[in-house]
Amino acid sequence: MPDSSTDADCYRIAETYGLHAKLPGSVRTVFEERALEETPKADDPAFVNSRWWAILSSASAAQAAAALLSKHGFAVEIDNTPDDWSFDRAAEYLLRRTREMRNKGDGVALVSVGEITVTVPNTGGVGGRNQHFALHCAQQIEGENITVLSAGTDGIDGNSPAAGAVVDGTTVVRARESAIDVKQVLKSFDSFSLFDKLGDAIVTGTTGNNVRDLRILLAW
Repeated sequence: MPDSSTDADCYRIAETYGLHAKLPGSVRTVFEERALEETPKADDPAFVNSRWWAILSSASAAQAAAALLSKHGFAVEIDNTPDDWSFDRAAEYLLRRTREMRNKGDGVALVSVGEITVTVPNTGGVGGRNQHFALHCAQQIEGENITVLSAGTDGIDGNSPAAGAVVDGTTVVRARESAIDVKQVLKSFDSFSLFDKLGDAIVTGTTGNNVRDLRILLAW
């Protein structure tokens, strides 16, 4: 497939975020000498006879999840609005939408695909954006009949062996009973250790595909 980005984009991004000093020496030299090779564009002869079809996408993942939830009696909506949002902003939005849906009737499900962002310091523990998002949600839903699942469709979440995690209104209480400080775990970006101990980590192994992340919120 043709690539619409350019080498100029690469140079601009590296300069904007001060990445030169962080690059390996061999790569830094390429940037300093502006020696990146341009990638083929749409008018390149290589693509004259090329064709492609999407056989799996984040949309199809969301639709599959929605169909299964509907089969089990949930009133389902798909909302991908928080794509690329920060984890806390995405959590606030999705939980608000879920509560609004619940006000109209019990047994509701909100499906959301895409990826959220978590800024992790160099001293971060073991986890990933999905587990961090789920644990953040756990604090917001303590005592409520809400369940949140967040997982990567590739089966890998960050530097952990899990794809993600599932939380509900009892998660924070169970963590407390296990002498785990949820706030400290979030602060140290070590969510997998908590979910592993509670048995709430989702471990699937590598799935062989990657259509971004899937979040499912249930309420009744």
